[in-house]
Amino acid sequence: MVDKKILIVDDEPSNLQILRQILKHEYSLVFARNGKEAIEAVNKHRPDLILLDVMMPEMDGYDACQHLKNNPQTRSIPVIFVTAMSAVVDESHGFDVGAVDYITKPVSAPIVLSRVKTHLSLVRIDELEKSQRAAVYMLGEAGHYNDTDTGLHIWRMAAYSRAIAKEAGWAVSKCDLLELAAPMHDTGKIGIPDAILKKPTNLDADEWIIMKNHTLIGFGILSKSDTPLFKLAADIALHHHEKWNGKGYPEALAGEAISEAARIVAIADVFDALTMKRPYKEAWPIEDAIAEIERKSGNHFEPRLVQIFLKILPELIEIKNNWNTQGANSQDGFVQIISDTGNRI
Repeated sequence: MVDKKILIVDDEPSNLQILRQILKHEYSLVFARNGKEAIEAVNKHRPDLILLDVMMPEMDGYDACQHLKNNPQTRSIPVIFVTAMSAVVDESHGFDVGAVDYITKPVSAPIVLSRVKTHLSLVRIDELEKSQRAAVYMLGEAGHYNDTDTGLHIWRMAAYSRAIAKEAGWAVSKCDLLELAAPMHDTGKIGIPDAILKKPTNLDADEWIIMKNHTLIGFGILSKSDTPLFKLAADIALHHHEKWNGKGYPEALAGEAISEAARIVAIADVFDALTMKRPYKEAWPIEDAIAEIERKSGNHFEPRLVQIFLKILPELIEIKNNWNTQGANSQDGFVQIISDTGNRI
């Protein structure tokens, strides 16, 4: 892990030497003797983690940490205090100014190595999460890149999906995962010809066959990753057009053979599509869209989830209004929903 850089800050040369001996074989090291030098070193070297003494001349560790956390460019760097000040009040103050951990002097080599490794791993997890979120955004947009409609469909329906899942009893972590996975449901449309995606009228039989392939294309793309997020997204991409009565596509699954995630997304997807304007239709009044969801309970949609949808309608409408309000500052999204007869809604 020598690619990781650690800044060690202490006014006692002997303490710097001890930490150097512990860490030199695993990490690239930078040293400073007080808080002011630490800030200069951070700006120059951009370390991945800082081991910071508290009691130092010119600027102590608390002030240095506070300074770093107040700077947007350095606040994400984890700071571990290494100090003989081990009272509860000292530790509490350290956490208040932004430290992530405490190591008490005299230091133990195994503890130092373990704490450093743990917090660098947490940084790595955070970086991976940011990368996944960026991938979600790009794949969600890519699936609608060639569509002619504008709006915030994929982001609104993701928020609807999360709300429905929460009311259905899903754990918060699973709800969060669903909200990230749902926007990628139409990723496969990137493989559908423009002439079909942009056609202003209903698709004919041959075009409809091609259009159905977007579920398989999306699954093929998203299933290349084995992370829980993309596994869920791949399942949703493949099955969000399946129907409770077994008359959907691409596998004609019925009932609980369809994953609950895909059943939830199906309701959120259709509800938002009905209530948004298209070049070939006006937005349906919310009351009419609700009636349509109710009408399709038991054939297109699972009845239990329809009842949950109806129960939380005020929350869903609030989500819709919030997204519409901030829409001017957001990227556009688009989706094509197919009705029972194969015509676009």
